[in-house]
Amino acid sequence: MFDLKACYHANLQQHLELFQQMEAYLPQAEELANACFDALNKGGKIVFFGNGGSAADSQHLAAEFVVRFKKERRALASIALTTDTSILTANANDYSFDSVFSRQVEALVKEQDVVIGLTTSGTSKNINLALEAANELGAYTVALTGRDGGAVKDIAKLPIIIKNDITARIQEAHMFIGHWLCEAIDELVTQND
Repeated sequence: MFDLKACYHANLQQHLELFQQMEAYLPQAEELANACFDALNKGGKIVFFGNGGSAADSQHLAAEFVVRFKKERRALASIALTTDTSILTANANDYSFDSVFSRQVEALVKEQDVVIGLTTSGTSKNINLALEAANELGAYTVALTGRDGGAVKDIAKLPIIIKNDITARIQEAHMFIGHWLCEAIDELVTQND
């Protein structure tokens, strides 16, 4: 019979073990925060995208920038490329699902933007093609990824690779970095305004 308590404790233990290693990602997180702050100061925006749970995380983080995180402050330019079902389905039908994000990057991204792809495997073709498209436009590209980084580690200017093989744990680490980023930007923006 399935043991609910044992499952809960096993998941909690995995989470705690991973989060004991999160200090190692601070230099990359600081680079990400500085890039986002610089982009926003130059009139740029923060662009997020991912598949599945990472799509939901992208939307969550974009909302924190546009609305607010903790502090009252001005709205910050951010968008998730996962939200427009007409664009997503038209592109998937007329072209391919592989280009659902790169087509939007081509239309919406400017050189002063930060473009963040979330992919736990690093092998999602649509994420990788979008980051390549953003590189061609001169934007600052970031990959929040996991496992060994996959192909995306060689595409993004800043790959943040959560060294873990469990999708749920990787996503938890991505959201920790994402929430920290939101708080850091809140502070930087309110001090600078």
